[in-house]
Amino acid sequence: MSWGTELWDQFDNLEKHTQWGIDFLERYSKFVKERLDIEQNYAKQLRNLVKKYCPKRSKDEEPRFTSCLSFYSLLSELNDYAGQREVVAEEMGNRVYGELMRYSQDLKGERKHHLQEGRKAQQYLDQCWKQMENSKRKFERECREAEKAQLTYDRLDNDINATKSEVEKAKAQLYLRTHTADESKNEYAAQLQSFNSEQWKHFNNAIPHIFKNLQDMDERRTVKLGETYRSFAEAERRVIPIVSKCLDGMVSAAKAVDERRDSAIVVESFKSGFEPPGDFPFEDFSQNLSRTGSDGTISNTPKGDKERERDGGPGLRTDNKHAMSRTKNKLWLFGKKPKWSVKLAPSLEDFSHLPPEQRRKKLQQKLDELNRELQKETDQRDALNKMKDVYEKNPQMGDPSSLQPKLSETNCNIQRLRSEIHKNESWLSEVEGKQSSRGDRRLSTDNHHHTPHGRESPEGSYTDDTNQEHHTPLRRPNPSQPGLPNHDPHEFDDEFDDDDPLPVIGHCKALYSFDGKDEGTLVMAENEVLYIIEEDKGDGWTRARKQNGEEGYIPTSYVEITIERHGKGS
Repeated sequence: MSWGTELWDQFDNLEKHTQWGIDFLERYSKFVKERLDIEQNYAKQLRNLVKKYCPKRSKDEEPRFTSCLSFYSLLSELNDYAGQREVVAEEMGNRVYGELMRYSQDLKGERKHHLQEGRKAQQYLDQCWKQMENSKRKFERECREAEKAQLTYDRLDNDINATKSEVEKAKAQLYLRTHTADESKNEYAAQLQSFNSEQWKHFNNAIPHIFKNLQDMDERRTVKLGETYRSFAEAERRVIPIVSKCLDGMVSAAKAVDERRDSAIVVESFKSGFEPPGDFPFEDFSQNLSRTGSDGTISNTPKGDKERERDGGPGLRTDNKHAMSRTKNKLWLFGKKPKWSVKLAPSLEDFSHLPPEQRRKKLQQKLDELNRELQKETDQRDALNKMKDVYEKNPQMGDPSSLQPKLSETNCNIQRLRSEIHKNESWLSEVEGKQSSRGDRRLSTDNHHHTPHGRESPEGSYTDDTNQEHHTPLRRPNPSQPGLPNHDPHEFDDEFDDDDPLPVIGHCKALYSFDGKDEGTLVMAENEVLYIIEEDKGDGWTRARKQNGEEGYIPTSYVEITIERHGKGS
């Protein structure tokens, strides 16, 4: 597939694409440079580490333990490994990074040359088009002048008052204009033919050739990237045999560790030959002391204990409660917490402040997190148990009792997580049980009559303000800002189980229109007056009845509510 034939009109896009290709090449070059810098720094740090832990004393002063000797062998192999990392960095610098930088410069020059040729061809075609357009305008202008001359001649020729000289003059002018128009026509035809020829050459010869060169350049860039990718991997592959030998040397050093020989060396170095000491006799110093009563023992109780007991009693908790209450009230300048503040309030542990479906999702997410943490703690406990077994079988590797605090902490965490999981599972089962029971009630009710079963609105958010029913009248914010409250799809199933109509407890006036598309909601128009039969229970919906007796739920924030206190519960 050729760019010259398929992309003949995409000069600007090809210019951007080739520039992107060079940018990508330079980006990969930068990646290789940072990669070899990492290798160089890694090798340098390894050598410094080996140098830091290499023995600085004479061989006579060095310990004779096999574990120490193996460690020094491991350091030697690690030093050789660092040398191989330096080889990798050198290979990447010479065969990949240096080659990419040289090739990038060549690509930039070649691309610039091809684009200049394309611009020159386009400029020449634009020049031909301007010449053709000028000849076209001239021909049009001369034709209009010839038409005017024709009209002038016809008018004078038909005018009986016109003199013969005026008629002859108009005729001569007509002839001149007509001749000029014919010449302009021939010139325009020639320019048009020339432009069509140049345009054909431009789009069939010049542009395909230039675009073909750009395509070849871009394909070579792609091939070069593939080659450098391979070289990048080969730089690592070449050192694998030597690195494997270094690792084999480390394994051999590890196998050379002999715990029995080390124990024998310790015994040989520090054995004293003395017998262990015997038991110490008991010396009784209380024979000359008389027994005294312990009557004053209780009276020595510090007075501060009672005071602390009194301070820590219920009175203190009551004061703390009041203090917390005062602090909570100070969060809102005007006492009453606004509806939108529910998102800022701290969430309950069981998420009971959320609608059922939202609560179920939150509980499920928390259960997943707890299970992941439990799995992590279980794996850690298993690893500690394995390590403890190893220590018990090989005491020289470590003290098994040193792992007991960590094991105890891990077991406590596991018990705590299991308790949390059980608690959240019970909450989740409670939520799912309620939802399933509501669904069963909704299905049984639908067989007898249609009842609304949802208050969901796709544009809302949840609110928990339960004090809105005591304000008369109550202005709600614009619905375009807070939106409508979310809810569980089966939240209102149990709200319509009673066949007896609810009493009217107030009325409301619609501030905005509501379409009531969801089942269980009520359509209302702006400024429409409705009866309130059930107040907002904290979910952002109010149950209302229209003048014609139709009942349903409306968003509380869409209406201005007036509650008749004497009518509540009547």
